[in-house]
Amino acid sequence: MTYESALDVLTRHGQTHLLRFWNELDAAARETLLAEIAAIDFDLVAGLHRDLVTTPAGAGAAASMDRTPASLSPLRGQNIDEARRAVFRDEGLKPLAQGRCAAFLVAGGQGTRLGHDGPKGVFDIGLPSGKSLFQLQAERLKRLGALCGKPVPWYIMTSRENHAATTGFFREHDYFGLNESDIMFFPQGECPLTDQQGRILLADKGRIALGPNGNGGCFPALKHAGALADMERRGVEWVFVYSVDNALVRVCDPVFLGFALASGLPAASKAVAKSSPEERVGVFCRRGDGPEGGRPSVIEYSEMSPELCAARDGDGELLYGSANIAVHLFRRDFLEAHADAALPWHVAHKKIPHIAVDAAHGNAPGARVTPSAPNAYKFELFMFDLFPMAPDMAVLNVERAAEFAPVKNRDGADSPATARALILALHRRWAEQAGAPVLQSPVGAGTDLEVEISPTTSYAGEGLSPESFTYDGSRNLLTA
Repeated sequence: MTYESALDVLTRHGQTHLLRFWNELDAAARETLLAEIAAIDFDLVAGLHRDLVTTPAGAGAAASMDRTPASLSPLRGQNIDEARRAVFRDEGLKPLAQGRCAAFLVAGGQGTRLGHDGPKGVFDIGLPSGKSLFQLQAERLKRLGALCGKPVPWYIMTSRENHAATTGFFREHDYFGLNESDIMFFPQGECPLTDQQGRILLADKGRIALGPNGNGGCFPALKHAGALADMERRGVEWVFVYSVDNALVRVCDPVFLGFALASGLPAASKAVAKSSPEERVGVFCRRGDGPEGGRPSVIEYSEMSPELCAARDGDGELLYGSANIAVHLFRRDFLEAHADAALPWHVAHKKIPHIAVDAAHGNAPGARVTPSAPNAYKFELFMFDLFPMAPDMAVLNVERAAEFAPVKNRDGADSPATARALILALHRRWAEQAGAPVLQSPVGAGTDLEVEISPTTSYAGEGLSPESFTYDGSRNLLTA
């Protein structure tokens, strides 16, 4: 693209301000800006702003509050006992041993809300070992590979913002003992950020303000990066999809894989019981009409009336109580068939720093603006909008304390402190079950003895014995 052709495109779409600082850019910056302009689908951006920002139906979150979609029915998770867990685990280890399951990590986020400058996956949640989220997950995969006798391929979706830092972190740590050839990194797609008038923002004088296109953008990225083709070459049939911020995620859980295989369906998800009717989580449901009560889906808490959130069945259980924790399994052929499906877009109002292009609001052209209130619109795709394309999906209920420790907030609920506490409490239970020789602190009454078990030692509590543990008196720590 040349300057002239870019100017022609921008003129037709009312976005000529993107070239406002052209004369101040060097040759490399000009080339970068032209490439970014050439990659923008201006018709898509204009349509999204029109449909999601300027029209009443898309005027913000308030438009959907307390609105219960028609034709809605519950989709409840299934509970399984220990005997069935053992059967599913054995069945799930078989395809893992044959290389027929891969892990797909959605890791495009930054740790901004945690007060961390960098990819969320490199964040240290405060365990005695100092392990990052990436290391915990890598070591679980390493242990699983040892259990099933074959390495598990790992596909990691980054973002433009954190790709270099993520890949550099893995190199710096020698891929945590995994084979570099079994890990594939690729960035997700992006969408321009717009202001109230639909003008695309500038992140810098020669850079467009772009935002990751949401976790639902993982599916087209998986295809267009060549990851699906690589999976086919390897013989992968099942794809375990998860988000980076769950410190307790059991990556490629063989129990879950066995459960999905037994269902005969192309999609499966894990769920935990809602902690209360008011918990701000999406829940599994069915939408629409049909012989089975509609297609599988997730309904967000903002779409549910308080009455629906509190509704209970005859046994006193929440009618819509199976919470989505963003842990899924999909058959590869299902993802291939729907990777480019037209999922609905969603909008979020965000505070986005940008470069002023005019003198509005007292800002000189070229000044960096750091807004104190939401000023821009981010357009996103959501992963769960793919679910209705499956004929049905199996949902497995799991124990929150054993498998769900989200790291989203700096303090309070779903913070590093709560995730750390959940991991250490789980490891203490494993130590008790294994008959660890020291569980009361030798230091003295009132002093907590911490227990941390390396994922390379045990994936889910298996393989532990009293001899597995070592006591570190200097830190009052039991390790395995």
